This record gives sequence, C-alpha cells and structure tokens, in this order.
Amino acid sequence: MKVKEDNSLTPEEVASILKITKHTVYEMVKRGELPAYRIGRKIRIEQSDVESYIKQGKKLEQLAEPSNMVKMATADFRSNLRPESPPPTNALVICGQDILLDILAHHLESHPRGCRTFRHNVGSFSGLSYIYQNRAQMAAIHLWDGDSDTYNTPFVRRLVPGIPTVLIHLAFRMQGFYVAKDNPKNIQGWEDLTRTDLVLVNRETGCGTRVLLDEHLHRLKIDRHLINGYENEELTHLAVASKVARGLADYALGNEKAALQVRGIDFIPLQKERYELVMRKEDMELPHFQAVLDILTSGAFRAELEGLGDYDLSETGRIVAEV
Repeated sequence: MKVKEDNSLTPEEVASILKITKHTVYEMVKRGELPAYRIGRKIRIEQSDVESYIKQGKKLEQLAEPSNMVKMATADFRSNLRPESPPPTNALVICGQDILLDILAHHLESHPRGCRTFRHNVGSFSGLSYIYQNRAQMAAIHLWDGDSDTYNTPFVRRLVPGIPTVLIHLAFRMQGFYVAKDNPKNIQGWEDLTRTDLVLVNRETGCGTRVLLDEHLHRLKIDRHLINGYENEELTHLAVASKVARGLADYALGNEKAALQVRGIDFIPLQKERYELVMRKEDMELPHFQAVLDILTSGAFRAELEGLGDYDLSETGRIVAEV
C-alpha cells in the first residue's frame, strides 16, 4: 500500500506540533503512546494519530474536577511524568503553547540557578487560571483587548485578581489567516468573516487566537453564529493550517510560523501580537525566577530564537508591566 507523504509526519514535525523535543517523540513511540511506522530506516507518524493524541489530552483536562486541577496543571501529558503525579517542589510549571517556551525550559534546566521544569500545553486563559490557583509558576499569554487595543494587562487584572504579578515580554508574533495556496477565494482581512461562501476552522475556547477572533467579531458587530465553521475547533495552529491545506476549510486564524511548516497554504498577515510571560511578583527575587530573567536577556537564548525565525525579539526580556 502506498502511503501518502502529505498525511505523514516526521518526528521533527511531531515535536514541533506537540511543543516537545524530538527525543521525547521517540520515547513516546517506544512506549506505545504514539503509533508510528517505518519507511525504510525512517519513522513516520500519521497526522490523524497526533491530532487524536492532542484531543485525548484536552479531554482529560476538561474532565478534571477543581480539586484535581493541580494534578492536571502540573502534569505534562507529553512527558514521562504521570498525570496524577505533581512535580517536585523545586520544579517550575510553565504554561503555554509556543516552542520558545520549550527552549526557555531547556536553558533553565542547565542554568546555574535553574531547576527542573514541567511544560503544560494550555491556552492563555487556562494558564492565568493556574497562576491564580498557585498551580503553575509562569504562564505565557497573548490576549488582545479590543476595547483598549492593548495586550494582556487587562486580562491579567481580571483573571488574577488581588495577586501582584509581573509581565515580561517574550516576543512579537504575527497573527493572520491561513488560506489555500495562491488564495483562490481572495480572502483579504477581518471583513471576510461575513462571507457566506467561506468555511472557517476555529481554535479552542480560551486560547489567545480564539480571543483575538472573538474580539474582532465584537468590534465588527458580527454574530459568530452566522460564521460557517465557527464551532469547528482544533487545538493547535498546525492542526487548523492542515485542515485548510487539505481543503476541509477555506481559512483559519493562526501565527505565521505554522504557515511555514505546512505545505499548500499561504499566510495573510493581520495583526502583530505581544507574547508575554506572567509570574507572581513575590517570586521575582527567588533564584529560579532570576535565572529566567538572565536567560531571556542572554545572547544564547536570543540566538536560538533567531535561528527559528519569525519572532521579533526587539523587547525580549523587558519587564513591561506590574499588575
């Protein structure tokens, strides 16, 4: 049987989707957590299996009772840590979905004042919730407030009430529409959300990309129920981009980096966003958190992000607000 190349992924591509290292992907395959097959000497993984793995992790999180949320928040379903096992007390839990957080975690574990880290791959709203409940130490967010045309600070005030926090800039990223190659439907901007001939594939409730879409719908006074495909949700930028590439939707909102990783789509830039790290102010003077500040302003960290491309690092490491 001939396997379609565009339906399979390399371990490197899977690592990018799951925001983990390539080594962890191989370990998951060995443990039977992720189905894989060989073509000659190369390992391939079906994209549908990766998407099922992501959805299963999301379902587990949604089923968690409040009393069990600490277990969910401190367990990375993509690591060797069992979901019901909290991390050691000398470890940090970092919430967020961008690969730069994996790079930060790697640097933190090798820093002289660093520590072990656990990554929890959740959206911006969930990350702030875990900060508020003291079940994570850091959360990366990109939440745009359409009324004030500002990022992040208004949401931190509302979702982490009464707890002094600090926002540290990570990077600027570009958000826009994924469309089919050569843009056959001539999709240009936010106003195209009203077109009845288009089908959207959406991101999940609570992530920054979904908030960006909903805020623009509010600004334009567009009823979300009239948008074809609004309820059709996926959990990653790559997942929605893949649906557009396969002709299962006409467009989706996501960041520019994913557009460069999926064949058969173009990217329509719409809005530059601020991606920022939130932590409790009372933690700032602790060694692990000082290590984070050192890393964010280091040449080694910047060089690694520059190697990935598509990040504007002009303010990386700057404390932008105390809330």
